[in-house]
Amino acid sequence: MLLSELNTNEFGIISKVKGSGAFRRRITEMGFVKGKKVIVVKNAPLKDPIQYNILGYEISLRRNEAALIEVVSKHDELPKLNGFTGTITEEHLRTSATEKGKEINVVFVGNPNAGKTSLFNFASNSKEHVGNYTGVTVSSKTATIKHNGYTFNITDLPGTYSLSVYSPEELFVRDFIIDEIPDIVVNVVDTSNLERNLYLTTQLIDMDIKVVVALNMFDEFQKKGDTFDYISLGKMLGIPFVPTVGSKGRGINELLDKIISIYDDKEPYQRHVSINYGDDVEKSIQKIRTEIKENNKITYKLSSRFLALKLLEKDHHIKDKLLNLPNYKVIREDSKKEIEKLENVFQEDSETIITDAKYGFIAGALKETYKEGTITKRKTTEILDTFLTHKLFGFPVFFFLLWLMFQSTFTLGSYPMDWIDNGVLLLGSYISKIMPDGSLKDLIVDGVIGGVGGVIVFLPNILILFFFISLMEDTGYMARAAFIMDKIMHKIGLHGKSFIPLIMGFGCNVPAIMATRTIEDKNNRILTILINPFMSCSARLPVYILLIGAFFPKHKGSVLFLIYAIGILFAVIVALIFKKFIFTKDEQPFVMELPPYRLPSFRTTTKHMWSKASQYLRKMGGVILVASVIIWALENYPKNINYSKDYDSQIAMLEESIKTLPEGEKVEVTNKINVLKFDKSNESQSNSYLARIGKTIEPALTPLGFDWRMGVSLLSGIAAKEIVISTLGVIFQVGEDEPGSIEPLADRLRHATYTSGNKQGEKLFTPLAAFSYIMFILIYFPCVAVIAAIKKETDTWKWALFTIFYTTGLAWLISFVVYQTGSLFL
Repeated sequence: MLLSELNTNEFGIISKVKGSGAFRRRITEMGFVKGKKVIVVKNAPLKDPIQYNILGYEISLRRNEAALIEVVSKHDELPKLNGFTGTITEEHLRTSATEKGKEINVVFVGNPNAGKTSLFNFASNSKEHVGNYTGVTVSSKTATIKHNGYTFNITDLPGTYSLSVYSPEELFVRDFIIDEIPDIVVNVVDTSNLERNLYLTTQLIDMDIKVVVALNMFDEFQKKGDTFDYISLGKMLGIPFVPTVGSKGRGINELLDKIISIYDDKEPYQRHVSINYGDDVEKSIQKIRTEIKENNKITYKLSSRFLALKLLEKDHHIKDKLLNLPNYKVIREDSKKEIEKLENVFQEDSETIITDAKYGFIAGALKETYKEGTITKRKTTEILDTFLTHKLFGFPVFFFLLWLMFQSTFTLGSYPMDWIDNGVLLLGSYISKIMPDGSLKDLIVDGVIGGVGGVIVFLPNILILFFFISLMEDTGYMARAAFIMDKIMHKIGLHGKSFIPLIMGFGCNVPAIMATRTIEDKNNRILTILINPFMSCSARLPVYILLIGAFFPKHKGSVLFLIYAIGILFAVIVALIFKKFIFTKDEQPFVMELPPYRLPSFRTTTKHMWSKASQYLRKMGGVILVASVIIWALENYPKNINYSKDYDSQIAMLEESIKTLPEGEKVEVTNKINVLKFDKSNESQSNSYLARIGKTIEPALTPLGFDWRMGVSLLSGIAAKEIVISTLGVIFQVGEDEPGSIEPLADRLRHATYTSGNKQGEKLFTPLAAFSYIMFILIYFPCVAVIAAIKKETDTWKWALFTIFYTTGLAWLISFVVYQTGSLFL
């Protein structure tokens, strides 16, 4: 519990002291350290401050300051003792405090592409996605590990270049450090790019918090032949440096040991160093600090020096944190005066003055500790970029890679898909033979195996798609794709950075929408979110594969490529329209890092693929299974149907008569029996709850070439697009002898006919109707998870509801044009 939560005359043993720099040093010097006993003497008349006794001294702390000290008291121990009625001794509490004091809260902070998430994955044995481009980590991830008797709660924060407020990531990282007050910040640095990466380190130094620097990718640095005396630099900055190789797990134990050493205040050269920004800037900092330090309400949590620097940098978010201070107006006026004074002296913007000073400090520090090697060779990255980003070859290579991805999805995926298909077929046949006839058998064979089995066969295709996307991300090519596409994106009012979330949408629209957090401009970000659903996610892929295989078998890969290209085209057109009428603000400049090419490790790629496969399988056993059962129930009930004729009596009569007929006449009677069974099944299906729902919306879908069965499958696809397949599998029942098999389902779609109306007996799925159906699935309502992601990322229901209506309306319009226009020529 917190020291501020103890009542008068109660005591606790200190287990942890949080807070930053000056405040933490002050209270630790007063005796508030781990293992010490502190007694609550009394509260002031207004309950604040509180008087404590520690080491025989009477000391008062404000309640908010006491809330930064964690203690172990009898209130913590009683629940653990299960009815214990004895006395909880001070020694007992001291033992518990020691154990609790060995829990360290750590955050990983670093530039994009510094290998932060790779290091986090190895340290925590986690499976977070690692990509070689900006913005892969778009939210924090937490894991707990144990090392040398200590428990580490490690949080991986988004990649950020600084703690300024240029992007949502920077604000998120800074606020997390300020609000959560981690015990240790691990600053992950790309050793091959020290000058740029150490800029963030200088800002962490300004915050006056405990930091350890992980010199990541140290193996790549050593290959360059450079030398770096990181021990001397660590002593100079008062921060220890630890070499690591995140992709291979090297140096992680040493890093954890160093964290323990810093946490326990046993690191020999750990100290706070103030970066000198020059006489003029230092005088301005001191002037503002003097006023800020009058307020313990803020300095107990934030360094006054850091606050003063941010005010000089015109950081409006920091101003918001100071609004409630009693002398805020004085602080604001002093800040304005000091900014004007500095800008007059340097003839430069105040933020630039401080940035230049930081880089000057970094350059000076590296001049004493870093030396470039004599080895000079043309980098692999430069060689590859001369071809892959060439003005003539760049686009053909990019489009060829996309085509190869979709072609491989069919060709390579067909073999394992057949194996899974045969396995589902054998399972369905076995269940059908061993179970007695009845509703339970129909549910398992037609509902579960027919629904879920019809979707699971596409797992290999999903894995192949994610393999290619992962390969482009991990190698660094994804950033090049954004680079070569920037001018095209610029034409539609976006920039190249928007291209990466769009490409990620081919995998899943949800993380793709989350990845838009790396886009600084709010209008560009929302516009990218709104057009992202046009990128055909992996959930739509099974539907495409089924219909393309059934109706366009000669050009599978090319038709799939065409569908994805049409999605991109719609995204471009819609973006142009929205930019002209909704988001009219000028676009932001294109600023994006092009990381060096890196050969992805087999471990990283397979972990990424397995992560996606496990998500897909969980969806099989979750939403798709439930949806399949619901669809089956709606399709098979009610049972008390008033049929137009007595099918059962006629079938029974024919089955009885067939026993005495000669062999030559049995075939004709058998055919009559099959026709009666088929007619009964159709009539039962036409009167089911599912049909009633479908026929309600059928008039709106008839102009698109759809009947009620296709309409119901589209409704079910709102939950998840894979459910379209399972719904079709249940409605167009694949038969007990071959449940869940894709080929029978494709055959039934090819041979399906209208069961009523003017087109009764005509083919339901023609190539034209199938293409119209594909267009609708491509464009309409993205799944519920996507809508939830849009609401979360835009922080309003307005854009989420807008996406539902505009995509569904556009889907109807496009399918109408495709079907009606095609009908004129076919």
